[in-house]
Amino acid sequence: MIRKFAPILTGIVLGASVTLVTTNPYLAGGAIAAGSDIYRQLNLFGDVFEKVRSDYVEKPDDGKLIEAAINGMLSSLDPHSSFMDAKNYRDMQVQTRGEFGGLGIEVTMEEGVLKVVAPIDDTPASRAGLLSGDLIVQIDDDQVQGLQLNQAVEKMRGPVNTSVRLKLVRKGLSDPFDVTLVRDTIRIRAVRWRNEGDVAYLRITQFNEQTYENLKKAIEQLKTEIPNDKLKGYVLDLRNNPGGLLDQAINVSDAFLERGEIVSTRGRNVDEGQRHVARPGDLSGGKPVVILLNGGSASASEIVAGALQDHKRATLVGTRSFGKGSVQTIIPLGSNGALRLTTARYYTPSGRSIQAKGIDPDIQVKPDVPAELKGRDETKGEAALKGHLKNGEDEGGGSSAYVPPDPKNDRQLNYALEFLRSGRQAADATLASTNKAN
Repeated sequence: MIRKFAPILTGIVLGASVTLVTTNPYLAGGAIAAGSDIYRQLNLFGDVFEKVRSDYVEKPDDGKLIEAAINGMLSSLDPHSSFMDAKNYRDMQVQTRGEFGGLGIEVTMEEGVLKVVAPIDDTPASRAGLLSGDLIVQIDDDQVQGLQLNQAVEKMRGPVNTSVRLKLVRKGLSDPFDVTLVRDTIRIRAVRWRNEGDVAYLRITQFNEQTYENLKKAIEQLKTEIPNDKLKGYVLDLRNNPGGLLDQAINVSDAFLERGEIVSTRGRNVDEGQRHVARPGDLSGGKPVVILLNGGSASASEIVAGALQDHKRATLVGTRSFGKGSVQTIIPLGSNGALRLTTARYYTPSGRSIQAKGIDPDIQVKPDVPAELKGRDETKGEAALKGHLKNGEDEGGGSSAYVPPDPKNDRQLNYALEFLRSGRQAADATLASTNKAN
């Protein structure tokens, strides 16, 4: 039995010999025959490997050949399974702790190029103006085409205060353009907060090991700033949050629930399914909650949004979420690194799978996108990723991922504040007058 570690839900990326350990799960003659076919295919791989080693025009690196073969196998499964060598595995562990070196950009690989899922707040990527949906086609003088995801990410990493030049393709612009960024130490402040007079505002940027503790601290601080009899409720901003650790998504959901299921996960083997249930205790004291989400809200963000929506504990405002409904498990491989493998789908308390569909908000409020960004602010979501896990006929997650830098111009946030203060009718009327003015 393979020992599994660290279920994660994010799109964050961070040998010379191979030992093949086999077991014998085949109990019927047909299964044994199938096993024989597998061994023939493995012999074919060995024959090809030896031919490349002996006859390729230049002497290849055996370790790199094996790693490339592993990466090819995993990338054929789905967009989120991958192999991490020892260095990338260490980097991933550091990253989930909430501090790492780099540019502060969440990426995925799509049709041979890097696609920006979301820049992380207050990082070189966000300050340079990178947008969700931008395509990175070149890193310094190296083309991205042909690189594995981990290889491309590695090229963007480096010592703090050194620069890297990215060539970007942006929808709506006829020509690619260059952006030079200076690498920095990325310290992820998982939760940011402020009081909006009589409303508590909480923004979760990602789900790392610090998220739940940061959230508790934020709520405690806001309770000292806003008297309980004046507090109208909480805005939980999950826009452009690409996800992270499963246990943190469960804990954040639990923070606003007294009871009931939060999420269930189901893999290929029925007996490995899990059901996670809330414990008594609502950190918000039962105050109303509005969740903001958009096309950049993925994975762990969608677990929180789905749980609170199904329990009618929160009202969801914004646009449809990304639609990543799968769980990845990190399986250490000793000194060789680790395997990041998609092992389960997750389901909201009502039994919904949001894979390649996303979560629709209770109240759709589109952002006021500047004229120069219109048409370039949308992500097509998980359903647009090559090789994604299928989920029936009506796939199609994703939506606008634009969030104005100035809260005064943030139509979605302003709607949420008015909703909590005066109710839906008043919020709808204010939104309608704003739309008319525009």
